[in-house]
Amino acid sequence: MDPDHTGETLDAREIDGEPFSDIMRAIDGLGGGESVLLVNSFEPVPLYDVLDARGFDYETSQVADDEWHVTITPQ
Repeated sequence: MDPDHTGETLDAREIDGEPFSDIMRAIDGLGGGESVLLVNSFEPVPLYDVLDARGFDYETSQVADDEWHVTITPQ
């Protein structure tokens, strides 16, 4: 996990089933200056269009072969 991240962390690898609703619930509660760190086993490319459409910025990094971190913040 990102030691500098101070907001909520959502590990999609631990969610049984489709994580989309959990991700939306986590980001809908964000206020200014807050962020969610999404941890996933693959780069969640389809999520990027949804985030753009809903007014969120995101920064993605691959930290291992099967681990991606996406920091999501409101614009």
